[in-house]
Amino acid sequence: MKYYLSALFCIFISSYCQAIVVKGRVTDDKDQPLPFATIFIKGTTTGTTTNAAGQYQLDLAPGQYTVVCQYIGFKRTELPLNVNTSAQILDFRLQPVNMQIKEVVVKANGEDPAYAIIRQAIKKRHFYQEQVKEYTCMSYIKGTIGMKGVPGRFMGQKIDKKDMGVDSTGKGMIFLSESVTKISARQPDKIKLEVISSRKSGGGFGLSFPAIISFYDNNVSAVITQMGPRGYISPIAENALAYYQYHLEGTFTEDGKTVNKIQVIPRRKHEPLFSGYIFITDSDWRIHSTDLLLTSEYQLELMDSLEIRQTHVPVTGDIWRVKDQVIHISFNKFGFRMGGSFVNVYSDYNVAPRFPPKFFDNTFLKYDSAFDKQTHTYWDSVRPVPLETDEVKDYHEKDSIAKAARDSSFSRYHLDSLQHKQPRVKVMDVLWNGVKRKYYFRRDSSIQYNSLGVRGLLKSLKYNTVEGLVIALEPDLNIYTGEESSLRITPFLRYGLSNTHFNAYTQIDFSNRSKERKRFGRNDWLLAGGKRVSQFNQDNPIDNIANEFYTLFLKENYMKLYENWFGKLRYTRTFQTNDKLSVGAAYESRNPLENTTDFVIFKNDRKQFTPNHPYELANVPFEKHQALVLDASFTFQPGQQFVELPDRKIPFGSKYPTFIIGYSKGIPNVGNSIVDFDKWNFSVQDNMNFKLLGEFRYHIGIGGFLNDRNVQIPDYQHFNGNQTFYNIKYLNSFQLAPYYRYSTTAPFYATANVEHHFNGLLTNKIPLLNRLKWNLVAGANGFYVNSDNNYMEVFGGIENIFKMIRVDVVAGYQSKEDTRIGVRVGFGGILGNMVKLKTN
Repeated sequence: MKYYLSALFCIFISSYCQAIVVKGRVTDDKDQPLPFATIFIKGTTTGTTTNAAGQYQLDLAPGQYTVVCQYIGFKRTELPLNVNTSAQILDFRLQPVNMQIKEVVVKANGEDPAYAIIRQAIKKRHFYQEQVKEYTCMSYIKGTIGMKGVPGRFMGQKIDKKDMGVDSTGKGMIFLSESVTKISARQPDKIKLEVISSRKSGGGFGLSFPAIISFYDNNVSAVITQMGPRGYISPIAENALAYYQYHLEGTFTEDGKTVNKIQVIPRRKHEPLFSGYIFITDSDWRIHSTDLLLTSEYQLELMDSLEIRQTHVPVTGDIWRVKDQVIHISFNKFGFRMGGSFVNVYSDYNVAPRFPPKFFDNTFLKYDSAFDKQTHTYWDSVRPVPLETDEVKDYHEKDSIAKAARDSSFSRYHLDSLQHKQPRVKVMDVLWNGVKRKYYFRRDSSIQYNSLGVRGLLKSLKYNTVEGLVIALEPDLNIYTGEESSLRITPFLRYGLSNTHFNAYTQIDFSNRSKERKRFGRNDWLLAGGKRVSQFNQDNPIDNIANEFYTLFLKENYMKLYENWFGKLRYTRTFQTNDKLSVGAAYESRNPLENTTDFVIFKNDRKQFTPNHPYELANVPFEKHQALVLDASFTFQPGQQFVELPDRKIPFGSKYPTFIIGYSKGIPNVGNSIVDFDKWNFSVQDNMNFKLLGEFRYHIGIGGFLNDRNVQIPDYQHFNGNQTFYNIKYLNSFQLAPYYRYSTTAPFYATANVEHHFNGLLTNKIPLLNRLKWNLVAGANGFYVNSDNNYMEVFGGIENIFKMIRVDVVAGYQSKEDTRIGVRVGFGGILGNMVKLKTN
């Protein structure tokens, strides 16, 4: 009996002390809702933000409170609250702030009084930037993106609005996400994010990375680098007066402090600058709040506009931190009209956390083991920003659809439905797009599939002077072997109509992820064998499309080929740190090939095709022989950062360079192999973002032959030349160099590829270019073997043309030849840098 009485007493006390929901609405003096207003308990950072309808809710224990409500441009309001019932309503009706223009002595030059305030804020900038050496806080993030219009077709393809999640008018919510994350930080650059919970409408990963924006920094990042590679100059940066004009719109008093409302006006367009308002407190010159805007006129990329609104509140007597932050984005291009908002609510600041030793390790983002398993009740209890009507609807509809799909996923009907719902094969699929079919089956607790794909027939046609017209089929079979592994089988079938040679080989790729004792990593095996055609330079410096164009239209046959029966085995271990060890063995029976056709579309009697043997190496014989080559390489990048999921770690990058070391050995007298050499190489590469000054990229390498007793042409050190009009290997090629003229077996060589991407610096001052956002790029490439074998080229160009294209003018110099001038076209810019093309 005593036990049961104690249990009942505990239940009673627990129920009595449960948090009580306080709800309300925040409006202006005309009863219009104020979206994303700040609500918090005075003397704490416990609080919330209103939603777009001006609604808020707070969970509070019984007691006496003073609730503070503030909104940019309105008087801060405090209301007493006695929490003692099951639910309470507390509404706020805010009055516009009465701006007072301070009486100031205007200088003879007519300087606005805002400049004196900004100078004081700049002097205090570093103090506030470094004031808090370390801290922890909780962050709630809600992100929404909605479509307001969708075109019927895009790039010739019909848009399926239903698949996008929008209605027939092109309107609807396409993204809704919430998360709760604990932030731990230490000056100058240590940070750890622990995702407590996260959800996304319809399932999947939500947005869990808080956009930590500090206007005390000189250079402010706009959420992601792609939106502004140079960053943006803060209105109180050290050199801000050179970029901004300021106007004091007035002052108001809040909680005994005078707050200055200062309009921020960019001096020039096409600079990475904000416009809008920054509020600075008098005497201590700290940021009170911000309402700042980025637009495409001020180097904002991808989006049309991005607005950042922040409210800062006291954490302790002298320390203020961001209480809430709202980011609004808009996009209107190609018929797509989109808008979104990302609300961050920060609470529970601790500015003296005393982190244990080694707390800040290489894991900067860690997900709790149950981050995606929380119930609706949980979210209702922790969500500080009430859901709006359309958000409730979106969660309900998409979660219901996802649940129904999961519930039916094991039914025979669902399996047959997946099988039959695959798109019909169309003529264009057979000719160009390719055909892919999936074959579904049940495995353990899920439905999986194997897939078979075939490239379009027209893409399977190739042409060169050795084989003539080539039919090259590459069917691709992916077989499900488990959640942690994959198997891919790719046969390569190739027939040359001119030389009548049929080549066929098969490549098998098997990959499995290991996580024994949390030692995460991946093992990859490659096994291949058969008969194939290869370029002498195994880096494949020229791709098929470029070779076909130059051969058929310009009578230039740059691609040089040999035929080989081969067997190849390679093992690659990718470690948890993303370092990679690769070892392999390849055996080839190599056969020379000759040109068998001189067909061209445009005849030109003044030109003749060169022999298939690289003419620059005419004095180096290439006869039928066998070669056994062993090789190993190790790639490592120190300081790797990680995202840690409950079942794995994902490398996220590092601020340090990537180092690569390699070694290959020609083995003589095994299987009639005649090659006998030892070859080594070492390289370092990195991308370094200097923000306003642009991005510097480099790739520097050295290497050579320790032994060159018998080196055949495919085993030479080749420097990737380029004699076509376009280039896609900027940091691993020489844009005007011939393909094989500088190939060598020397004991030592050195290479360097460097380029600087100005990302709008300089071109933002040139009319037309600044409007088009075409950016300058410049650099140099070179290698040195000896005084007779060396090459240098310099180039300058324009990139980000249509966000994709880059054009360079290049001057190449070799000590015994005249300077060469050429133009090269490739991919470069915000989107172009993401393009990766298959070159063989």
